[in-house]
Amino acid sequence: MVCKPYNRRSFLQNAALFSTGLVTTLAHPRKAIPVSPSAPIEYIVVGSGAGGGPLAVNLARAGHKVVLIEAGGSDGDDLASVPLFHPLVSEDPRVRWDYFVRHYTDEARQRRDSKYVLDKGGIFYPRAGALGGCTIHNAMIMVYPNNADWEYIAELTGDPSWRAENMRKYFERLEQCGYVERPKDSNDNLTRHGFDGWLTTEVADPMMFAEDINIQRILDSAVRESGHVGVLDSFFRKELDPNAWSVNVGGIEGLYNIPISTRNGRRRSSRDLIRETVAEIPNNLIVKMHTLVTRVLFDGTTAIGVEYLEGAHLYRADPQAIADEPEPKSRKTMLASREVILAAGAFNSPQILKLSGIGPADELHSHGITPVVDLPGVGENLQDHYEISVVAQLDSDFTLSQDCKPGQPSDSCLTQWTQGRGIYTSNGLFIGNMRKSEVARTKAYLEPDLFIGAGAPGAFRGYYPGYSQSNQINQFTWLILKAYTGNRAGSVNLRSADPRDVPDINFRYFADGNETEDDDMAALVEGVEFVRRMNGHVEDITQSEVVPGSTVNSRNEIANFVANEAWGHHASCSNKMGLREDTMAVVDSKFRVHGTQNLRVVDASIFPRIPGYFPLTPIYMISEKASDVILEDVRKV
Repeated sequence: MVCKPYNRRSFLQNAALFSTGLVTTLAHPRKAIPVSPSAPIEYIVVGSGAGGGPLAVNLARAGHKVVLIEAGGSDGDDLASVPLFHPLVSEDPRVRWDYFVRHYTDEARQRRDSKYVLDKGGIFYPRAGALGGCTIHNAMIMVYPNNADWEYIAELTGDPSWRAENMRKYFERLEQCGYVERPKDSNDNLTRHGFDGWLTTEVADPMMFAEDINIQRILDSAVRESGHVGVLDSFFRKELDPNAWSVNVGGIEGLYNIPISTRNGRRRSSRDLIRETVAEIPNNLIVKMHTLVTRVLFDGTTAIGVEYLEGAHLYRADPQAIADEPEPKSRKTMLASREVILAAGAFNSPQILKLSGIGPADELHSHGITPVVDLPGVGENLQDHYEISVVAQLDSDFTLSQDCKPGQPSDSCLTQWTQGRGIYTSNGLFIGNMRKSEVARTKAYLEPDLFIGAGAPGAFRGYYPGYSQSNQINQFTWLILKAYTGNRAGSVNLRSADPRDVPDINFRYFADGNETEDDDMAALVEGVEFVRRMNGHVEDITQSEVVPGSTVNSRNEIANFVANEAWGHHASCSNKMGLREDTMAVVDSKFRVHGTQNLRVVDASIFPRIPGYFPLTPIYMISEKASDVILEDVRKV
C-alpha cells in the first residue's frame, strides 16, 4: 500500500505516545557473557542491518568486545514501528539514503523509464542510513528461500555446512513464530519453525481483509485463476504457510499468507536487538553511530582495523549531506585484535573494499589507490530481482482504509494499531502466489520463479522521489517479482577515491546484461498476462487498468513496457562467494575475503545468486551462520 500524504508534525505528536514501552525485551537464545569495561576491542563490524546487527550481537553475547559502526543515527522510530508506513520511512529525511542507479548503459534507453530522474542520471533506489539499516524501512517480508538455494551454495563451494538441512537450524534459532502453534513435543515440529528466537514473525489478521468487499472479490479472483479452489478457509486460518519445511523442500506452487517480522503488529528489526543487547551488556557491544568508515586498515594483507570519519550526514547518498569537505586530519583509526567484518550491503561493502585496496587492480590504479589484493570480482556480479506492477482503477474506495488519516488527530487506524489490530499492523501485502512460469516448467526448474503479491489499496509502479505520498485509495496494485533471474552483469564501481561519494551502480537490465536468452522477460510478460486474467474476474468492480494501461496489449507491447518500467530493490551478489580458483569470487564459504586475513563480509553481497524471493530471511540466516563460523575459529586458536 502506498500511504496517503501525512502531516509529519501531527503524526509525530500522536505516534510519540505509542512509540515506546509497548514491546518488552525478548529473551535471546544465546546467554550473555559480560566482559570488563577495559577489555580491548576484538571485532569491528561495519553496518548494523540484517547481516551486521545480529552478528555483532552474537559475538558480543559470546563474551567478546565488539564495536558496531553505523554511518547513520537512531531516529525514525515513530514511523518505522508502524508496518504499513514502510514507504514513508524509506523517504523519511532522518534515515533515508537516496541512491540513483542505472538499469541500462545507453542514456537514450534509460530515459524511456518514466521514473528516470534526469538531474540524478538514474532511478531512485531507497536505502536506509540508520541504526538497523534497511531492516527499519523494508516491507518486513519473511519468506523462506527454497532449499535448492542452499544446495546451490554447498555445491559451488564444496562446503556441506551450506546444505539445506543444516541451514534450517539457523532459521529455527532466530525465529519466534507467532502464527503457528508451538508443538508440545519438539520432536513433532514438522514445520521446523523456531519458537524461541529474537525475531518474531506474524501474519497480519486476514479477517480484516474479509471485511472489505473489494478485497474479498480480489481474493476470489486470485483463487479462481490460480486453480486453488477451497483454500480461502485456510487463508483466513493463517494456514497457507510459505515457511513450512514441506514447502521449502519441494518448492510448492500456490497461494500463501505473507509472514512479516512484527511483534504485536509492530516492526521488529535488528535495531531492536541491538538496543536490547546494549542495555544488557553495555561493555560487550559498543555502538558507534554517525561514523563513516573510509577504509579497512591492513598490515600487509591482514586486516587490523578501520579508518573513519565522525559526523552526521557525511555520505552523499544522504539528501542532507554536508557540503564541507572534512579535513584530512579529521580521519581517525580504530584497531581490532581479531577481525574486521563488513556488513554494509551490496553497494557499500564493495565500495569500502575497493577504497581499501581490495578489488580490480586497474580500477584501483585509475583512482590512485594502491592495490593490496587484486580481486577482480569485487563489485561485479551485481544482481536484483525484476519487478513490475499492474494497477487497476476500481469503482469505489476500499472500506478497509477509508478511516485512515496518517498524521491527523482523528486517525482511527493509528488508534487500532496501538491496540495491535487494523490495517497498520500489516505491510499492505495480504496474499502471495508463488508459481512457475512456462519457461520454468519447460526447463524443469525445481523452484517457482514468479512471486505475485496482492497489495492493499494504492497505486505502486516502482520507486521515484515522492512515491510514498501517492494517494489513490480507489486503485489496487498487483506486484510481479521475477526470481532466479539470469542476468549477472551488474556492477558497483568507484566514482572517485572519496569515501563520501556514492558509487556508480549499473544493473544492466535484460539485453544490456549477459543473459543469453529472454527467459526473464518471457516470465514477466506471462506474469502481467496472469494478473490481467485475475482482474478479468472482477470487471464488475473495476473501471480501467491504469498500469500498463489499455494501449499495451500484445506480448511485444507488454515486453516493451516491462523493459522500460521494471525496477528492483533486492540488490545482492556484488562480492560473491566461491572457491579461490574462481577468479571472480570474493569470499570463501566462511565469509573470508580471498587473499586477506582477518577480514570477512557478511551481507547480501556474498550470495552467488539471490536466494528465493525476498532477501531478508536469508541475510538473517547467514548472519547466524557467520556467528557460528567465527566463534568456532576462536575455539580453534
